[in-house]
Amino acid sequence: MPRPFPHRHLLGIDPLSAEDILFLLDEAEPWIDFGRQARKEDRRLAGLTQFNLFFENSTRTLFSFEVAGKRLGAQVANFHPGGSSVRKGESLIDTALTLNAMRPDVMVVRHNESGAPQQVAEVAGCPVVNGGDGTNEHPTQALLDALTMRRRKGRIEGLTVAICGDIRHSRVAGSNRKLLPKLGAEVRLVGPPALLPDDAGGAATFTDLDEGIKDADVVMMLRIQRERMEESVSGTLADFHARYGLTYARLDRAAPDALVMHPGPMNRGVEIEGALADDPDRSAILDQVENGVAVRMAVLDVLTRARRE
Repeated sequence: MPRPFPHRHLLGIDPLSAEDILFLLDEAEPWIDFGRQARKEDRRLAGLTQFNLFFENSTRTLFSFEVAGKRLGAQVANFHPGGSSVRKGESLIDTALTLNAMRPDVMVVRHNESGAPQQVAEVAGCPVVNGGDGTNEHPTQALLDALTMRRRKGRIEGLTVAICGDIRHSRVAGSNRKLLPKLGAEVRLVGPPALLPDDAGGAATFTDLDEGIKDADVVMMLRIQRERMEESVSGTLADFHARYGLTYARLDRAAPDALVMHPGPMNRGVEIEGALADDPDRSAILDQVENGVAVRMAVLDVLTRARRE
């Protein structure tokens, strides 16, 4: 029998032990080869209903959760607030209660308010997955990032990972800087002073990109989130690229085989040079996308096992 997972929901990284994280990564591994088959059909979630409650726009996260659920045989329904009673003033909790009354078997929640998935989990009768909440966390992104590092570098323990850019507003950084140290990696946070967090959680911080990525094994660039923090960046985007944009020349300061990552969407020519982002020998950006489907299949499978049994 598969190992039981000791958590009902996946809302953040803090509750997960290193064993829990490695278990999810191991569960995701077979789904990568599965996704490369011509026919991608598994029926273990047949008869189960998955609701994707996305209160924010999304390409990678929404589409990969939908693909993941359908490949596992689930009935997948996507909720978009623009065509719902949210436009009429319905609260998040009332929306959650309404949808919960339809008896879904798993919900994925993405919201612009930190803590929203936790609020849904408190009233839901099924497992809830955090698909990204405000500036808080994005746990499945951190899991897929860890899986990508392990597959491309052969390990996570002992790696030095420089997370660069808008740390303060990034839920991706929020989850990665919690997850990676649990697996033995050293995390550095690199960015302009206004975009670094007030509490680095023990990670080393750098305001100079060249210094921050020196000898790093992985350089993870983050999108400049203009919708969240335009007032925090002084000067033009060209100025930002000159100081904090990753280029081939800058990457020479990292380890010789340093891996480049980015959760997407990218601002090409701002936080990263386009040619570098597209270089399959140095960039794992498309690997992250592929591995994201596998991780989300594993999460959906693991969290619904108790219901299926």
